[in-house]
Amino acid sequence: MTLTAADDLAFSSVVELAGLVRARRVSPVELAQVYLARIERLDAKLGAYITVLREAAVAAARQAEATVMHGGTLGPLHGVPYAVKDQFDTAGVATTVGSRILEDNVPTEDATVIARLGAAGGILLGKLNLTEFALGGTRRFPFGQPRNPWNPDHDPGGSSSGSGIAVAAALCAASLGEDTGGSVRSPASWCGVVGLRPTWGRVSRHGSFPLSWSMDTAGPLTRTVEDAALMLQVIAGPDPRDPLTSRRPVPDYSAALNNGVRGLRIGIIRELTFGAETDGEVREAVSAAARRLEGLGAAVEETSLPLVLLAGAIFMALADADGAGVHQHWLRTRAMDYDEGTRRRLLTASLIPAAACQQAARARALLRAQIHGALARHDLLLCPTAHQAAPPIAAGQAPITSRAEVAGRFFTRRSYVTPAALAATPAIALPCGFTRAGLPISLQLIGRPFDEPTVLRAARAYEQATDWARRRPPV
Repeated sequence: MTLTAADDLAFSSVVELAGLVRARRVSPVELAQVYLARIERLDAKLGAYITVLREAAVAAARQAEATVMHGGTLGPLHGVPYAVKDQFDTAGVATTVGSRILEDNVPTEDATVIARLGAAGGILLGKLNLTEFALGGTRRFPFGQPRNPWNPDHDPGGSSSGSGIAVAAALCAASLGEDTGGSVRSPASWCGVVGLRPTWGRVSRHGSFPLSWSMDTAGPLTRTVEDAALMLQVIAGPDPRDPLTSRRPVPDYSAALNNGVRGLRIGIIRELTFGAETDGEVREAVSAAARRLEGLGAAVEETSLPLVLLAGAIFMALADADGAGVHQHWLRTRAMDYDEGTRRRLLTASLIPAAACQQAARARALLRAQIHGALARHDLLLCPTAHQAAPPIAAGQAPITSRAEVAGRFFTRRSYVTPAALAATPAIALPCGFTRAGLPISLQLIGRPFDEPTVLRAARAYEQATDWARRRPPV
């Protein structure tokens, strides 16, 4: 196979690859070797993986190939290579959560989502890089600096950084991330791929290292909306080992995927789309995306969420305090083993007064009411996924010199992705353009709780009407 042909195969969608395997036109072994070769060639530069399971992946692919050849039962992901954020337990394989504190942690069982992906026939290629303990703000990554495939000097987004890189650079067919306050959608945005945050409770968290119990959720990162629907189909559903998972029936996420947007009511969040914090190129691209959806038949109008610009601050007061509780033992016994950025953030969160946490909880309830109220008037809410394209890595590691800079660095970008987390609603990020410097710009669609079908349907309609998803990074 030529390099070009191998690259074309690597950039194929999950749905296409599963179809090729099922039709015996491509071997699972061939697929695994294509992705492993790309990892070997590119990952030293990009830093997407912490652990690569070369031998195990090829062995699993050989078994998958034998099943195909003998006419066995094939799952929806049969023979398709995927990778997961190193936050999910994998039996017999280290789960570091991006920290030296857990570098020797080898679980004895798979997280529920890993077990479901394996049962669907997926081939696990390895564990992906992330900010330490999925918190964000890591200054020195213990397993290598993750880099954006569109420009390696720029940030790939956190905390599921490796998950975004690996999909964008075709180092796997699809990946799994974890989204507490945007950690699926942010790397999807800055790496130019699709990232889906399911409704809180739709996907089991058993075997996923926690940050904030009321917001954590696993979610897929893929190159197409159709693939995101398929991945969600596989991992969604109740789990007795996570009593907070919903018992609602899981719908067929692909059934209405191609029904278009005609008749849907979409509200553009004024404060996030047209506000002063939103970069001009982002505003222009997202506005053009809204007009495209309107041209496809949706009814589009502006809507206001007066508290939304406080979402980042509300989120950090709650999620960081939760995280400090999770880490209290290690903060007392192994504080110096944390990255300095992680340690500073967790120690600071440990000092948040109870009154401040209560105030943040009340503010969350008010913001959630505003979001749900807007979703009573509109089927979907629309805004940028991030206020800017991926910034230079150096910008995020520079010293902070003022209170205004603290607010800008920690709260501003989070106010674009945390509203869906605070309101426990589904949201999707998908490409909608590029800056003049060649960095991806991302559109975000937010839906009603458990209405992922409408979110996916609208995202698919936009994706099919544009060519952004077909572009490849220059790696």
